[in-house]
Amino acid sequence: MNITMQKVHGSENEFFLIDETQLERAFTDKEIDALRTYLCDRDNGLLNGADGLLLVEKVAKGESLAKMRVINSDGSEASMCGNGLRTVARYLAEKYDKESFTIETMFADLKVRQAPNLAKQVATYQVEISPVRFEAEAIPMHTTNNTIIDEVIPELSSDLRFSVVAVPNPHLITFVDHQTLMGKEFERIATYANGDNPIFPDGVNVSFVEILGNNELFVRTFERGVGFTSACGTAMCASSLMYVLLHEGEFNETIAVKNTGGMVKTVVHEADSDGYWMELIGNATVTHLISGALIDFTEGHFEKATIKETTEQADYIGFLESIK
Repeated sequence: MNITMQKVHGSENEFFLIDETQLERAFTDKEIDALRTYLCDRDNGLLNGADGLLLVEKVAKGESLAKMRVINSDGSEASMCGNGLRTVARYLAEKYDKESFTIETMFADLKVRQAPNLAKQVATYQVEISPVRFEAEAIPMHTTNNTIIDEVIPELSSDLRFSVVAVPNPHLITFVDHQTLMGKEFERIATYANGDNPIFPDGVNVSFVEILGNNELFVRTFERGVGFTSACGTAMCASSLMYVLLHEGEFNETIAVKNTGGMVKTVVHEADSDGYWMELIGNATVTHLISGALIDFTEGHFEKATIKETTEQADYIGFLESIK
């Protein structure tokens, strides 16, 4: 069976995007695991690997154009990925010639649409990030309190104050100065929270956040199932939410969020009945178009693949230079 795929990124959070609806049959679990293993490996994978796979599948129910699955590089499946969702939104918008629609994810059908470009030739999409939950069962976490909002967690640190929120991916967030943002304490805490620990049985995404100015943040994330990443879309939204709730940010205002891989914009909304939801606005870049036999990709024979590089990464690098 021959397959086609794109190598894509949102804020340099890289993925291989594959549309299973265009194949003669869906992948087996064994094939997905083999694709993940060989394609995403950062040392020996295709085009220097990736953070995971984005699979476009038929909807299970409802009116969405398609379903998105996110397979992390370690084989775990994420409930959502904001950076990945933007690239799937672009793929479907171009496939169906639509500007606004919904995409099914693990927990919700999310609204997506084309947005004004962040920079010339940098395709940009905005996506809904929801639902938002704070209670322990949504994370999950084992604590005496049902929620953790701006509290010290002694097992993690004696002085940093943390908040925990699911959007729906679980996030552990603390606001820090620049030295702490880039320091060794970050990796120690993130490694502990994603290893064998008494608080987070399934691990948790960990973000250190520096407030650069009014409605301007820098977010650095250790992503569950991946490690340190250039950016994590749901982490930037969760961080924006906590900025609004804890640091006098405003609802419905655009927040500029910088990250190792670039910059996105977020907007935090308050809904009377459903709590909170966020918009994530950022690039959806296609760097390579790839085709070949499935068996070659699942066995690592990349030399047999046809690979065409686009010019979009050069445009994105130009955007990065413009925001430094």
